[in-house]
Formats: sequence, C-alpha cells, structure tokens
Amino acid sequence: MDKCSFCGREKKDTNLLIAGLSGHICDRCIEQAHDIVLEELQKKGDFDVEKIELLKPIEMKEFLDQYVIGQEEAKKYLSVAVYNHYKRLMQTPSKDQEDVEIEKSNIVLVGETGTGKTLLARTIAKMLHVPFTIVDATVLTEAGYVGEDIESILTRLLQVADYNVEAAEKGIVFIDEIDKIARKGDNPSITRDVSGEGVQQGLLKLLEGSIINVPPQGGRKHPDQKMIAVNTKNILFICGGAFDGIVRKIGQRLNTQVVGYSASKDKEQIDRENLLQYIAPQDLKSFGLIPEIIGRLPVLTYLNPLHKEALRRILTEPKNALIKQYNKLFDIDGIELNFEDDVFDYIVEKALEFKLGARGLRSICEAIMIDAMFDMPSNEEKEILITLEYAKEKMGKINIQKLKAA
Repeated sequence: MDKCSFCGREKKDTNLLIAGLSGHICDRCIEQAHDIVLEELQKKGDFDVEKIELLKPIEMKEFLDQYVIGQEEAKKYLSVAVYNHYKRLMQTPSKDQEDVEIEKSNIVLVGETGTGKTLLARTIAKMLHVPFTIVDATVLTEAGYVGEDIESILTRLLQVADYNVEAAEKGIVFIDEIDKIARKGDNPSITRDVSGEGVQQGLLKLLEGSIINVPPQGGRKHPDQKMIAVNTKNILFICGGAFDGIVRKIGQRLNTQVVGYSASKDKEQIDRENLLQYIAPQDLKSFGLIPEIIGRLPVLTYLNPLHKEALRRILTEPKNALIKQYNKLFDIDGIELNFEDDVFDYIVEKALEFKLGARGLRSICEAIMIDAMFDMPSNEEKEILITLEYAKEKMGKINIQKLKAA
C-alpha cells in the first residue's frame, strides 16, 4: 500500500501523494519542508559579513564620485570614517595591541535639504553590501509615549538583514532629521521633552555600543514578548540633518573669536557665503544637541549648498542620473528620448527658484514629462524631442504651490 515515506500516512489520509524513485511524499510534508527551507534561507540572509570587500578611502571616494556630484569634503570624511570602522571590525588583535581598543567612528552630516546626505549613506552601504536602513528621527519618542521607541531603529535593521543578527550587527543605520530632536530650550529640561532631549538620552546607549533587547516585529515591548538581543558595538551610525538656523550660530561664534591685531585680516579670510564649512561640535551644542551625544558622533562634516553648475551635472552625469532614468523608461517601450540642452538649464533654474535642491529636479522633470509618458506608449511615433518651448508650456500648466510642497 502506498504511503508517505516521511510521516507514514496512507494515501487515503492525504490530499496528494507524490511518487518518487524509491518512495512517496504527501502534501503536508511538502509544506513543512518548504517552511523549513524558507526558515534556513532567512537565517543565512543575503549578506555575508565575512566577505565585505573593503576598498581604500581613495577607492571609496572614486566609487562615490560615480553617484554623487561635488561634496568633496563630505566624501573624504565619510570614506575615511567607513574605512576605519570596517578595518576595526576585520582586525585580528595581536598580543602587543590587546590593550588598545579602537572606538566607533559615528558620523554627522550637516547640510541643506536636497544636498545628498541620504544618497551618500545609501551609496556607501551599496558599495559594501551590508544591511542598511534609514530612520526618521522625527517619529521617535521616549518609551511609553505615542510614537516609536528607540529600539524600532534596530527592528528595521533586523528586517533588512532578514533577521540575520550577525549581519545586522555589522550594518549601517542612517538617522535622518537628527536636528529635529534638538533640545527645545537653551537650558536642560526640568520637565519631560519626550521627542527632543528624551530621545537623545535614549540614543546614547545605541550610539556608544551596548546590547539592546529588540522586539522582532517592532511596536511596544510586552513582558511575555520574545526579544532579540542585538549588540550595537559594531553598527555604524550616520546622522544627517539640515540644522536650519545653525549658520547664524556659526557666524556668532566666528565673530566672537576674531580678536586682536589680526582681527580684520581673519574676517576677510572667512567665506561669508558658506559659513557651514566652519561648523564645529560647539555649534551642535548651541543648536540643542546634548554634549553626551555629540561625543558619540565624533566625525562631523558638512555638505555644500548646490549651485547651478552642480545641479546641471547632477541631471546628466551620475550613473543614476535623472535624464538617464527617463531615457531608460522610454527605451523599454522602444522610444528614443532626446532633450535640447537649453531644457537642462531651464530645469536647474526652476529648482534654484523654488529652493528645492537636487530633490526638486525630479519633481520638475515629472511635471514636464508627464504628458509625454502618458501619450507616447500608445502612439506609433518612436522618437520624441523635448524642446525648451515644450518644457515651458508644461511648467506653465502646473500648480506651482503644489510643486513647492513636494
């Protein structure tokens, strides 16, 4: 009598019995085997932390150059910090160096919106092929209040790593809008600041490196809930923020420091057009970050505001340039897309006018291209040229306030 070679069920007790060369398997055993395979694959994940290809800082910067235009200073700082961090993880301690423990190189990127903070972090993670997640600091609150707990940061990293704890413990976390959790007043709060100073205090244990019990599915902790222990000692944290208004604090500090015979000479040397390049840890403290958290973010760098030339290059030069993306989209439908050079300058001028940064280029391109993307796949024409007149006509029809909001 035919029966399952795994569980012993007879054919009459199964919905399906599949015959092999020397045995049979029933539908229930197939489902169980499928679940086991998925579980094992999930444990292994796609990330092999033992095979991280660590490039030298100069090679890292060359890789970043392919995706990010300009921002030379930020690329250099980021490349060195990431190189030192993963070199620290890969070292095999020798007997004479056992007492020397290299600390983490957590990073703060300060720059206006749309200058490339998130893109830099994402590109570095792509190069290393390590788990990477972006977390918005504005939704974080102290435990017990409405919002997300600090531990939700690690929950997201675990999810990206397919719950491979070993891989997650060598990943990268980008905390965006870090400036939004600045202390609301100049003095330490005597009442609870649940989405400001309170969150900064909670972040301390993550940034410095400690073992955190993380709820696997996120949400609030419960006494009977199963927790996953994650050691944050080797997780690299990159924090980014616009720090709107910090330029005034930098200007005040530079003016107070210019004293003595060389005062007028030093004042002339300061670039008043871009004070952000003179940013220092004390400016972050003046803005509202607590000293403890500044100390755990030792690498501080800035991103320059994007000018016309940089925005023009961003449109066409990087590997993932916007114009290349539109060319690819039309090419899939067998349509050749071309632009007049004046159109690129027009798009850049509009982005500068609306003060949208590089992020705004996409909104403007969409506004210009939407009709063409709607009509062309159904037309017999296989070629389209976007002229300056066409771009101006399409931009004239859109709701400018809506674009600014985007």
